[in-house]
Amino acid sequence: MVVHIVMFKFKDEKKALNIGIAKDMLEGLERPIAELKSMEVGVNFDESPRAMDLCIYTTFQTQEDLKTYAEHPEHLKVVEFIKSVTLESKVVDYILE
Repeated sequence: MVVHIVMFKFKDEKKALNIGIAKDMLEGLERPIAELKSMEVGVNFDESPRAMDLCIYTTFQTQEDLKTYAEHPEHLKVVEFIKSVTLESKVVDYILE
């Protein structure tokens, strides 16, 4: 199984609203993208300076399935929105054996 984790730091302008929109958009990807086996979307409550604001934890059967997800038109719409409202993101991809 392939695990894909992404964390986002949002811009201060309309931060809470944009986090909510991003969360809803991300959760909406489970239905149209068959390769996406599972997804958890978490909103951070820690206010420390090193904290990120939103995290997704997704799983896929194969690396090819992750690539299909990354290139899926519905996912690309979410990416476009998130890029417009975030300052940075961090990613970790690994194989869970």
